[in-house]
Amino acid sequence: MQFRHEWKHLINYGDHIELKQRLCAVLSPDPHAEPNGTYSVRSLYFDNVCDKVLREKLNGVNNREKFRIRYYKDDPSFLRLEKKQKTGGLCSKLTAQLTQAEAQSIVEGKWAWMKDAAGRPLLAELYQKMLYQGLRPRTIVEYLREPFLYPAGNVRITLDHHLRTGIRCVDFLNPECPLVSTGDPSVILEVKWDEFLPTLVQDLVQIPNRRVTAFSKYAACRLYG
Repeated sequence: MQFRHEWKHLINYGDHIELKQRLCAVLSPDPHAEPNGTYSVRSLYFDNVCDKVLREKLNGVNNREKFRIRYYKDDPSFLRLEKKQKTGGLCSKLTAQLTQAEAQSIVEGKWAWMKDAAGRPLLAELYQKMLYQGLRPRTIVEYLREPFLYPAGNVRITLDHHLRTGIRCVDFLNPECPLVSTGDPSVILEVKWDEFLPTLVQDLVQIPNRRVTAFSKYAACRLYG
């Protein structure tokens, strides 16, 4: 399992425009992005009735994890179950591919098959935690992402905005599921890297009066349900 460093900053619209110009001049766009440089991300996060995941995030628990199912570009033909872990300030992610039928069965509460998912231990782990911790699909999180890449240090910089969430709806494969804006005009700047962050990139992302934050898209969306 590979751990990566991660910084998050909340920036405003003016910061976004200025930073994007700098990044476009030096970094490469993600080849998976649309011609306009963005793509949509839709995730379904899991939590239990005690809000374990949310409370651990808000309380700053050092070692924590969260499960989500995710797809990109409004195209659910490629779905992944992801487990994101944070340990001592470092992040890691494990993934397993899902079919649309499998994802829909989880949404509908038909998840007994997961314990025997051959060759996909992450599904078996989620099954155990649904069984013993009470994890269930809880909240849809959707936003637009502008990604940039820099090879040295395996740096990935993303600008996420237009954050939306479901209202009492977890059927995230249903395009008719109603979503609402969280009303936050901020842009979330995320900087991720492996062993080192090149000085050039550090200089590029410096914005006066913007400090590293523990902002969570999931926590922001949970205000709505």
